[in-house]
Amino acid sequence: MLSFLLAVACGLFVGFSLGLIGGGGSILATPLLLYVVGMKNPHLVIGTGALAVAVNAFLSLGSHARAKTVRWNAALIFAVAGVAGAVAGSSLGKMIEGQKLLFLFALLMIVVGILMLRPRKGGNNEVFVLTTGRTVKIVVSGLVVGALSGFFGIGGGFLIVPGLIFSTGMPLINAIGSSLFSVGSFGLTTSINYALSNWVDWAVAAEFIGGGLLGGWAGMKLALRLSGHRAVLNRIFAGVIFTVALYMIFRTAGPALGL
Repeated sequence: MLSFLLAVACGLFVGFSLGLIGGGGSILATPLLLYVVGMKNPHLVIGTGALAVAVNAFLSLGSHARAKTVRWNAALIFAVAGVAGAVAGSSLGKMIEGQKLLFLFALLMIVVGILMLRPRKGGNNEVFVLTTGRTVKIVVSGLVVGALSGFFGIGGGFLIVPGLIFSTGMPLINAIGSSLFSVGSFGLTTSINYALSNWVDWAVAAEFIGGGLLGGWAGMKLALRLSGHRAVLNRIFAGVIFTVALYMIFRTAGPALGL
């Protein structure tokens, strides 16, 4: 019963943060499953977290699709290229020793925290035309981001959004909406790959997703009231990510580096 409540509570927190600041929450799925829910196998944690991230992303995609913020042509190309990268990345991740993978994950968290502190800038509002040059950029960006997402078992939203802006020049709101299709696709690909090795805890994933649904709704409601304080919220959440990353480095550095 306690593990059930902890999984739901952790899912609620991740969903709440995603709804409140529009990203970054999924990076905490792995440490929460490890150190709060109490799952021991790092690969099982990554496979389970990837599934939960994928489902929550696809649910959020529906809201953005109804608001017409998704540019489907760019989103589909980015996702298809990224899925190929996610297959390669997740296959490589399964071959890495668990503590080393967690140590590298903690380093990635620091990068994500830094990205959260940078102001998000979008492209222009011109009519989007899918040129050959843009298509090549989208494919390359998708492959790279998908590989990183698959390797670490994360949604990768904070990498996908700037990747879409860089490769297409689309406005920020369109990049955020379009990114969710890739977040879901990458997470689903990674979870399927891990499930083939029996590294997905389906019960915990369901509990995490259930909490995430409620948390996401509450986060969006609060975001409407605090829309003018988004930069402050980003800084606070980045601080949380830095703290958790340092704790993970403390826990995993010794085993990962053979000390």
